[in-house]
Amino acid sequence: MIDRRRVMAGAAAAGVASLTPLSASAAFDAAALGNDIAILRRAYTLLHPGLTRYVTPQSVAARFDRLEADFARQENLRDAYLTLSRFLATVRCGHTYANFYNQSDKTAAALFAGRDKLPIEFRWLDERMIVTKNRSRDARLVPGTEVVEIDGRAAAAILRELLPLVRADGGNDAKRRALLEVRATDRYETFDVFFGLLFPPKVGVFRLRVRPPAGAEATLDLPAIDLAERRRGLPAEAGENVPKWNLNYPAERIALLKMSDWNMYNTKWNWRAFLDAAFAEMVDRKAKGLIVDLRGNEGGNDCGNDIIARLIDRDLPLETYERRVRYRHTPRDLDTYLDTWDPSFKTLGENAIDVGDGFYRLPRDPGDDSVDLIRPKAPRFNGSVIVLTDAQNSSATFQFASAMQTNRLGRLVGEPTGGNQRGINGGGFFFLRLPASGLEADLPLIGTFPRTPKPDAGLTPDIRISASLADIVAGRDRMLETAIDLLARA
Repeated sequence: MIDRRRVMAGAAAAGVASLTPLSASAAFDAAALGNDIAILRRAYTLLHPGLTRYVTPQSVAARFDRLEADFARQENLRDAYLTLSRFLATVRCGHTYANFYNQSDKTAAALFAGRDKLPIEFRWLDERMIVTKNRSRDARLVPGTEVVEIDGRAAAAILRELLPLVRADGGNDAKRRALLEVRATDRYETFDVFFGLLFPPKVGVFRLRVRPPAGAEATLDLPAIDLAERRRGLPAEAGENVPKWNLNYPAERIALLKMSDWNMYNTKWNWRAFLDAAFAEMVDRKAKGLIVDLRGNEGGNDCGNDIIARLIDRDLPLETYERRVRYRHTPRDLDTYLDTWDPSFKTLGENAIDVGDGFYRLPRDPGDDSVDLIRPKAPRFNGSVIVLTDAQNSSATFQFASAMQTNRLGRLVGEPTGGNQRGINGGGFFFLRLPASGLEADLPLIGTFPRTPKPDAGLTPDIRISASLADIVAGRDRMLETAIDLLARA
């Protein structure tokens, strides 16, 4: 499923901006803020396909009523953003949030660029915050150090306060927790955004109580870092023709295809040609095993179909989900608030089939990259396949992992996926611009719905492995080691 949410995104300025009081202008009075929520209510009620996937229409209406009352009382941009985010998270949709990348430059600078970020990278092991990389000057913060408290708040309590702000599909809290890790893999870290807004440091310094892997507990005072400093840990932006994936051989006759990103909408790199060459090379080298490493990959284009095509010798029907929308044409009074990259989204349901309950089923068309059938493609790979998964796999990567597991094309190894077996919302998006607050909310347009009842859950791997504290201390990748060992013995 294509996810183009960042096409229109504006980059936040690197400097720090103060929060703009919403009451400083007549445009930001209570009535104007109430109108923002009236626009949001109307747009989401009429257009969002997953608004009532997990709750009743009556519950949604009551939540909108509370949001309208709460939003009108906000005094600054920070509080308005948090209030909106908390509401959007109740939709329980991984593609519904006040997207960091789609806010205006001014809003992004005010909310996200400040010196309010922890100078560490970390993972959550259950509710334990474990340092994976030290970005401060205090050498005591070695990998494996547990952050017990931050400014007197227990790390576990902080996690519990942040979870209700975070997007995910259904009850998949593993996805929410994964988004609240800091791994220096994205230009905005979800944890940085919400932690910085809720718990900013006192006079620019965080006081941490830490428990190192060896030795006694200690209290550290660490200067906060800003967005520009956080981004120094990221690789340089790749050019539009630069390969996003790589193929190597960590063991004899075992290939490793690392795929951390399937968003191909803004690249001229020929990823299909890369896969052609990669599979030809694997066959030439007589590889007996293939590891597809999807960890950290939320999805994007349906690149996995081109992998599956090399693993089959006959047409493979995929488990189908109905694709539904809530409208034939967008209401004209809403059009002024709906940004998108494709004007045809405003008539998305024009030829859809009315299936009742306010839904229209979309027919397939030749330009749709969501297919029901995958045809074989040469060269065919005859070896064993393992897919490494984690909670970030929640859209196209979830669908690929599901197809691999359901059709016994390979084994899943690692952590349970994100996404949800009950279906997701995405495919196309409006970027809903709220005029009084200046905030944006993503509005997915196409809902996928299973034809038979499914659990409210991601996928459970065939072999479940999670990183341990000992792994982090040793810098060990036990998931990859396990996959190599399984294929070597195959």
